[in-house]
Amino acid sequence: MFNAKDSKQIAERGASLKQVRAQMERFKTGFPWMQIVGPATPERGIRVLSPEMEQQAVDYCGKASVAGRCKFVPASGAASRMFKDMFAALDKLEAGEDVPEGSPAARLAASIKDFAFYTPELFGEPEDSAAYRLKVLRALLTPEGLSYGSKPKGVLKFHRYPSEVRTALAEHLVEAQAYLRNADGSCSLTITISPEHRELFDKAVAEVKEAYEKRYGVRYDIRFTTQDKATDTIAADSSNRPFRKADGSLLFRPGGHGALIYNLDKVQEELVSIKNIDNVSHEKYLEITARSKKVLMGIALELRDRIFGYLRALDQDPTEKLCDEIENFLDRHLCIQIPLAHSHQERVEMLRSKLNRPIRVCGMVRNEGEPGGGPYVIAGKDGCTSLQILESVQINPDDKGAMQAMSRATHFNPVDLVCLLHDYKGGKFNLLDFVDHDAGFLSSKSYEGRELKALELPGLWNGAMSDWNTLFVEVPAQTFNPVKVVLDLLRPAHQNQ
Repeated sequence: MFNAKDSKQIAERGASLKQVRAQMERFKTGFPWMQIVGPATPERGIRVLSPEMEQQAVDYCGKASVAGRCKFVPASGAASRMFKDMFAALDKLEAGEDVPEGSPAARLAASIKDFAFYTPELFGEPEDSAAYRLKVLRALLTPEGLSYGSKPKGVLKFHRYPSEVRTALAEHLVEAQAYLRNADGSCSLTITISPEHRELFDKAVAEVKEAYEKRYGVRYDIRFTTQDKATDTIAADSSNRPFRKADGSLLFRPGGHGALIYNLDKVQEELVSIKNIDNVSHEKYLEITARSKKVLMGIALELRDRIFGYLRALDQDPTEKLCDEIENFLDRHLCIQIPLAHSHQERVEMLRSKLNRPIRVCGMVRNEGEPGGGPYVIAGKDGCTSLQILESVQINPDDKGAMQAMSRATHFNPVDLVCLLHDYKGGKFNLLDFVDHDAGFLSSKSYEGRELKALELPGLWNGAMSDWNTLFVEVPAQTFNPVKVVLDLLRPAHQNQ
């Protein structure tokens, strides 16, 4: 399957032949479906807080000790999918055709002044004509203009203010100072980027860092991190053989956001807030966003302190009464049910292993549309149940019970996490020890017009955090404002009005 040239290529990427062979085997065997017990709902699995409970969490966040705080922002990749419809319209307009009224491109041109990236010098005055729509798309997408389709989302201008225009990255800096300050007045951010975008990010930071530090009285510690090439996965052809490029070399592809568990593992701070680069809103929503994050942090820290107390108690005197209390806690708060143990010592060790894990508290938003991937209670390989975030591709469409669980889902995952990475003895967890390697999935892609099979690693907030202690909390819908396509910037959360 692999020759000497292949072995050299694999080694140069920092991977091993054993890893790549295991990946090839996955194309044949696939990944097991997740065994769903039921959706996580307010009845079981999702905590819905009263205003009084929210305030208690905010207060706890303010007084609890923590060994450093950090904002972790996945920001790799270009914004090409954000402009997919616009590229298609550009091809049509350049071929001499017009785009239909009401189409994304027509709406973009008609509303061009409402976008933060608009300047009269580049876009001129709006007109209702094919020629103007072509001008807008060229100015937006091509190297002669803004070239936004090839730049990362983090450096795109998202929001306009009376005295400034902010990129998505700038909004994350403003957010961070509102709820993630350390005791020394610093504000730490770890941002995952592609190496080819480093210069763009450096420039975006330089444009605002000094001004924001002075405005908000904060000192930013911004660290850029790139996805290790060793985490890329090999591609396969339709016959499950290694996909080879025209020159005969193997094709490797980024393994998805699951590869970022390696980057997260390098973060030294104890508390980490995770939020995608495109999920920011205009500053008019900052107060509700910051309060929501403080609620999640307070709940996470309170959960940490209770778990640490149980672990210390188990170290001192693991009585039957204590074990009963811990089992009840795991079931009621974390939806973890464990099988009967053969001995008291086995029971103690099982409880200890379930408690002594990284912690994540995940915000969940009520699902106003079709239910799909999101929060579920699943049965694990060890016979225990747990709370997990699943993608729809991990759920067996031929399993009637699983489909019924999806239909009863009440919430979806907006990627709004607070994580605690230190153990009860003050050490840092090795996050790679808590990955479920059976939680990846296969997808169909193409390369230079040829179909291929791609292997996605267990997602960062899916299988990569499978063996973490997990708690789901309902958060306000106003905190979820992603920009998946450029027209999303016309939504109220991204406008000045």
